[in-house]
Amino acid sequence: MTGTGGERFHEIADSDLVTGCGRRIAVKCLRLTTAERPITRIALDVGRDRGGVPGAWAALTADEARGLAQLLLAQAAMAERGADGPRGAVR
Repeated sequence: MTGTGGERFHEIADSDLVTGCGRRIAVKCLRLTTAERPITRIALDVGRDRGGVPGAWAALTADEARGLAQLLLAQAAMAERGADGPRGAVR
């Protein structure tokens, strides 16, 4: 795929997860090849829900993706233990 400035986009790898509410979360590693330097991002694409409500997307650096992964793992561990988190706990 080629951008307007002659950049080339490459999808390196992707994976999908379908949530219990039917949203598909696509996780992709994208590389933008420019004349100056390549830019790599981890893209999250949260698709529409069963009712057709649009989702969202984000492009993260590798460090941001690792930080998000740590937050998700910590929240999952708390959910499994039934512990309340410091913020936004659902009871």
